[in-house]
Parts: sequence; C-alpha cells; structure tokens
Amino acid sequence: MGCFECCIKCLGGVPYASLVATILCFSGVALFCGCGHVALTGTLTILENHFSKVTSDHAMLTDVIQLMQYVIYGIASFFFLYGIILLAEGFYTTSAVKELHSEFKTTICGRCISGMFVFLTYILGIAWLGVFGFSAVPVFLFYNMWSTCTAMRSPVANLTNVDTICVDIRQYGIIPWNAAPGKACGSTLGDICNTSEFYLSYHLYIIACAGAGATVIALLIYMMATTYNFAVLKFKSREDCCTKF
Repeated sequence: MGCFECCIKCLGGVPYASLVATILCFSGVALFCGCGHVALTGTLTILENHFSKVTSDHAMLTDVIQLMQYVIYGIASFFFLYGIILLAEGFYTTSAVKELHSEFKTTICGRCISGMFVFLTYILGIAWLGVFGFSAVPVFLFYNMWSTCTAMRSPVANLTNVDTICVDIRQYGIIPWNAAPGKACGSTLGDICNTSEFYLSYHLYIIACAGAGATVIALLIYMMATTYNFAVLKFKSREDCCTKF
C-alpha cells in the first residue's frame, strides 16, 4: 500500500460529523461561559448603582449570581472533557463501522458504551435547550430597557415629559418590591443606557445566547452521529452472530 492510499484510508476514518460538532461545541460553550460570566458581573454592578442601593435588598440575587458563575466554571470544564471523549468515541466507532482496521472489532462492552453516550448526549441536548431559553431572558430584559431609551431619544416620539417614562426592575422579580429606588425614569434611565456596563452586558448576553444555541446544534449533531454509529454497530454484531452458524 502506497503513501497516498494510506492517507486516504486514514482520512476515511475521520469522524467529520463529530469533529464539526466538537469545534462547534467548544466555541459555543466558550462564548456562553465567558460572555455570560462577564455579563452577570456587569448586571450586578448596574443593579447596585442604579436600582438597589441597599445591599440587603439584593443579597439573595448576589448569591445567585455568584453561584451561577461557579456553575459556569463547572460547565466549561465538563464540556471540555466530554467533547474530547465524544470525539475519541467517534474515531473508534467510525473506524469500526467502516472496518478500516482489523483490530477495531465491535464488542458488547463497546456497544454499551456507545449506547450510554447516545443517552447522555440526548439528556444534555434537552438540558441545553432549557439553558438556551433561560439565556434569552436577560436579552429580553435588556432589550426592553434599550428600546425604551431609544424611544425617548427619538425625535419622532415628540415627548413632552420624559420623566414619566420608567423601567421598573422590580416587576420582573429580580429584586424585591421594597428595594429602593427599584426603577429608573427619564434622564436617569437614559444615563443608565449610556453606561459602558449596560452596553457591554447587553451585547455579551446576546453573544452568550448565541453560544448556547450553537451548543444545542453541536449536541444535535453529536446525537445524530452517535445514534447512527450505534445502530450500525448493533446491526453488524447481529450479522457477525449470523455468520458464525
């Protein structure tokens, strides 16, 4: 076998679907975790400076944000390892399916491991759908504030008293109703929208939401690839059993 044929054979064993899913998964998780972590810090700064100036009023929210940031660290670490494992499993099952190497034989243990990855990836895909939906909530809240500020600055609006236009954060349940001031009106609201924390947090939440969506797509590709490989391996195992008799 020449060098060219050997290279073609090796390239034939590359799990391209798993490779694309791994790159997409790493990119999506990195965007979600990195941007989400910074955006949560910026959100807390905005709340402390403009909406809840008494520390005890948002103490629970501070604890929740800190907990979410620790969870982000765990998510990043877990998916880094899980993506590598799925890619390695994809190399093994693709070579076994295409029978490129004689030493790659299907076993009951191997099929059980492949089935476990199919089930686990399916559960993670459902969980990330929830994460994707949850990550859209802060985007919606920041968009409401941004659109209100844009409406105040628009010359078409022809507003006589901008101080009557307010955004009350308390109605979203983020901070308690007794938090002071709890809302921002008129020029104060405009100043908040002009701060670097608001601008940065708003766009980082959008990127984090896009990262969560990319991770969902990556897990969907993983599910299709692992399910196909598992089904083919199971079929080949039955075929091998039939040929023995």
